[in-house]
Amino acid sequence: MDDFTSRTYGTSGLDNRPLFGETSARDRIINLAVGGFTSLIVLVTVISSFVFPTLPPRPLNVFFAVCILLACGSTIVLIFWYRQGDLEPKFRNLIYYKLASIVLLCLCANLYFHDVK
Repeated sequence: MDDFTSRTYGTSGLDNRPLFGETSARDRIINLAVGGFTSLIVLVTVISSFVFPTLPPRPLNVFFAVCILLACGSTIVLIFWYRQGDLEPKFRNLIYYKLASIVLLCLCANLYFHDVK
């Protein structure tokens, strides 16, 4: 049986590059920082929707939180597909755009929940 590590596939040498290029450590740190920040903001917003201004929560606040979670769902699917290699690298910008939109939506929701005028 052939040794798979010695195949060159028509290139000048061994070609063991990933399909869409290699992710650098800097890209991984940026992805983790942006994802962690967005996750924290969404978590705070969902908790705020149930706690503020008083218990029991207002139905409109809960509806706002559900809408934010639905927007997060489509972004999570995009991130999953991107990490699997099913999406081209240009979709990373779309993922960043969607994460920024979610953060802004959470900001608006928190301002509404806390009655900031």
